[in-house]
Amino acid sequence: MGVLVSPVTEMGKWLGFVAAVWVQCISGNNYTFSNYSDALKSLMGLTQLELNNLSVAKDVGKAFGLLAGFASDRLPTSVLFLIGSLEGLIGYGAQWLVVRQSIPPLPYWQMCVFLCLGGNSSTWMNTAVLVTCMRNFRRNRGPVSGILKGYVGLSTAIFTDLCSALFTDDPASFLLMLAIVPAGVCAIAMFFLRETPSSTPAAEESENRYFGWINTAAVIIAVYLLVYDLAGDQGLIVSRIFSAGLLILLSAPAVVPAYIWFKARSAGLLAANSDPEVAAESQIRQPLLASAATEEINKSPPAAGMDNRVRDKWEEADLQVQRLPEIGEDHTIVEAMRRMEFWVLFVSFLCGVGTGLTVMNNMGQMGLAMGYTDVSIFVSMTSIWGFFGRIASGSISEHFLKTSATPRPVWNAASQILMAVGYSVMAAALPGSLYIGSIVVGICYGVRIAVTVPTASELFGLKYYGLIYNVLILNLPLGSFLFSGLLAGLIYDAEATNTPGGGNTCAGAHCYRLVFVIMAFACLVGFGLDVLLAMRTRSVYLKIRASKKSRKSGGRQQQGSRS
Repeated sequence: MGVLVSPVTEMGKWLGFVAAVWVQCISGNNYTFSNYSDALKSLMGLTQLELNNLSVAKDVGKAFGLLAGFASDRLPTSVLFLIGSLEGLIGYGAQWLVVRQSIPPLPYWQMCVFLCLGGNSSTWMNTAVLVTCMRNFRRNRGPVSGILKGYVGLSTAIFTDLCSALFTDDPASFLLMLAIVPAGVCAIAMFFLRETPSSTPAAEESENRYFGWINTAAVIIAVYLLVYDLAGDQGLIVSRIFSAGLLILLSAPAVVPAYIWFKARSAGLLAANSDPEVAAESQIRQPLLASAATEEINKSPPAAGMDNRVRDKWEEADLQVQRLPEIGEDHTIVEAMRRMEFWVLFVSFLCGVGTGLTVMNNMGQMGLAMGYTDVSIFVSMTSIWGFFGRIASGSISEHFLKTSATPRPVWNAASQILMAVGYSVMAAALPGSLYIGSIVVGICYGVRIAVTVPTASELFGLKYYGLIYNVLILNLPLGSFLFSGLLAGLIYDAEATNTPGGGNTCAGAHCYRLVFVIMAFACLVGFGLDVLLAMRTRSVYLKIRASKKSRKSGGRQQQGSRS
């Protein structure tokens, strides 16, 4: 049962969520490498394998996200934002100086360090946002994950299209945006995003309406970006109008806290002593499901004069619950890693995000190999359709969980099959296959990211979620190294010819055909693992659905008794 929260606290919670959305709009910088990779390759005289290993260094920054996971339970959200913004400022700032040719190209290992810093910056932002928002809206984790991860997917298109509109795709200007804009947005979010008490059942009903509005605003932004991309080259005036319109649309989610404030003010509910910083940690960090033993202990604690033998039984039961948490309860990372379900989720996640990252990191070279001179549209298309995959899968998986207890891994399995089809189309190199492939991979990568986030919290709890989440996203650097750094880099170099100034180049469908075939097979492996996980967690999702139904009926009974 949620605690009764004041209108000011409720408004503060939604204002924090809007700030989280804005942070996510600028924290997808890790997916923008294709926009400036060709400039780095030519300036530094790199082979494709060397360039791919630079992208791996960027993704290795995600591995150090474990630090953000540890810190999320010990440091306030504002400090996490500060660390992430400073890292991004240094990492992307150094790359900007090199691409702008303000300084000579740095040694290869130093560039790896700066790319790693830039990649790690987003883990601090994402951890701060996800951990806080999942705890604030613990009964609506699917929509929360879909919205937040959806805006991450849009961030690549937002950066790409703004740079195209304002700076005509200049890679140096693009890197300057990556360095400065996230730092400014995080500085604003520091003041608004914090943990708040969990909502009452009545408040949770209104949450669905507010999420619906933010979803609608996100879809409008995505369509707006898509229309701009498909419209082709625009004049200076139209580009400036587009940029102003985009900034206005990005401010649309702020309507929700403004509406809550206006409604409370009209009803005279804004108490002078309301404190928006109240944090009910014991409420927020409770697992979604509690074991029967835990519930019994909480209902009937041992009395002070109880017999010692009975007291020992209570203590023994309590210790047993702590030693052996069930799926759905809070797990430490060690306890989670002792479960088969964790490793099935981990490896299936690797098959999805590892292959998807390979396409994103190599989209520039893939487009050039297929004969396209401007590859920015493919980068933007992957981002926009990734948004649709993220935001739709979050809400759809939540709907089917509530109505039929459908395990979330089912949606991951479906995305793996569709992704395998996308890679097969790209391997065939039919006319327009890169357009089709970028759309399919974007959608499926988005589904994979958005569904895995709430799945991990539902299976292993929220108490240590920050660390568990960052262990799972170790798949980003691992997948980037295996599929992009090794597989794509080695095969491309084997097919390429050397250029006079150093480096190499490859033109034709054969450059990446074998890469696509192997990645399609990896997705089939991921499909099998997701099906297995769905079967093993079916009972957990039946309990979650029952818990949601009982909570909803309890809230209605309370409202009826008050009336």
